[in-house]
Amino acid sequence: MTTLEFLSKESIQAIHSVSMQVLETTGVKVGNQNALELLSESGCVVEEQSVKVPSSLVEEVLQKVPRSFDLYTRDGKKSFKIGSDNFVFNPGSSAVYYKDWNAGTIRKGTSKDVVALIQLVDTLEHIKLQSTALIASDVPETISDFHRLFLSLKYSPKPIVTGAFRKEGVQDMEKLLVSIVGDSKTLTEKPIAIFDCCPLSPLVWSDLSCQNLLDCASVGIPAEIVPAPLMGATSPVTLNGTIVQSNVETLSGIVIAQLANPGTPVIYGGAPGSFDMKHATPRFGAVEALVVACALAEMGKHYGIPTHGYLGASDSKIEDSQSGFESALGIMLGGLARINVVSGPGMLGQLNCQSLEKLVIDNEICGSAYRLTRGIDMEDLDVVANLLEIVGPGGNYLGQKHTSKRFRSEHFMPSDVLCRLMPDKWLESGSKTILARANERVTSLLHDYTYEAPEDLEKLELAYDQLKKKYSSSE
Repeated sequence: MTTLEFLSKESIQAIHSVSMQVLETTGVKVGNQNALELLSESGCVVEEQSVKVPSSLVEEVLQKVPRSFDLYTRDGKKSFKIGSDNFVFNPGSSAVYYKDWNAGTIRKGTSKDVVALIQLVDTLEHIKLQSTALIASDVPETISDFHRLFLSLKYSPKPIVTGAFRKEGVQDMEKLLVSIVGDSKTLTEKPIAIFDCCPLSPLVWSDLSCQNLLDCASVGIPAEIVPAPLMGATSPVTLNGTIVQSNVETLSGIVIAQLANPGTPVIYGGAPGSFDMKHATPRFGAVEALVVACALAEMGKHYGIPTHGYLGASDSKIEDSQSGFESALGIMLGGLARINVVSGPGMLGQLNCQSLEKLVIDNEICGSAYRLTRGIDMEDLDVVANLLEIVGPGGNYLGQKHTSKRFRSEHFMPSDVLCRLMPDKWLESGSKTILARANERVTSLLHDYTYEAPEDLEKLELAYDQLKKKYSSSE
């Protein structure tokens, strides 16, 4: 098993110690009254919205967090273990813009685009989880969070990474999830979705994010705590300083969740970025951001908590060499670091744009990452000497049973998105770029897509219609 680590045991302990100091002396700002009451009752020093958390409480709640949990498909028949050294990929969430694969232009996303993205993810074998990855601009903001979850549940059985935009958002979206699985008990026992809950850097838990976290905890929905610090802007410019701050933000969220419901599953997440001082823009594809994301996952693993990171996205605006190297580096590092949930494949433009063509390219990179991390199998080394004797000097292995038996298990076989032709054959086939081949694959996959409705589609649509009616009547 091939792995990668950036932090020594001594570094991890030092980061933990400084984080405990910050939690006890500086603390965090909490804007939610329910959370403030929980924290105060548990021994935290609370002055208005300022909360100082004793290290003893942090150590206590960390022992209550599940080391792993199973995430299920819509029908409950297949599961993915989130934790240990397992890792899965999903498109990042909440992009506003969409790269139109027909016109080649970037524009605001629509519900039709959301459906196309969901259907494409459903066909990609190395993208294991769905995400509510795109915000539809053709529906009111009051329903946009549960609207995209409704479409994901309707068009794909894959588990979903999602999140709410409103204080009551988790409660509303829970109704859709329950309509699919049957009841709240089943949703707790066999979760089909993970919810992102994001503190505001530096060191703030807003009223909305806190309530989302509390609502997830109340019913045992897995919550992914995702700070998004920008180095030099909303976190220290140094990598170690950003790691400490993000660790403090995540640990404070874990405390809130475990006080609300001890044993509720949480994921130690992160979406760090570098702040470009020249252009005043965030850089989530920067190598420093990737290193911090991997290091944060090491902190999560140190605490024995499932991990998450944003890797595989690119700051480029098109599918070019920049998007290729930024995405490949992030995806490979995420796999080598064994980050349990890796978000970002398919994303362009500083996490603001989804591209279907990039997603099918990244799917190949994800497949390569799975192969890379498997390392070298020593299973049949004992037959190699005999094999070399059979073939002998100057021979070849094309006709050997060993080759046909082991080829597909030993070697990653990409789709035609990646070109393996010799130059003359490539010229004869039209000299297509990887973007052109990706465009053709998107067209083919969506054309051949077969929609399989959920068994309880009527219940899902009824729950969705009731929520829409609720907010249309309140406007």
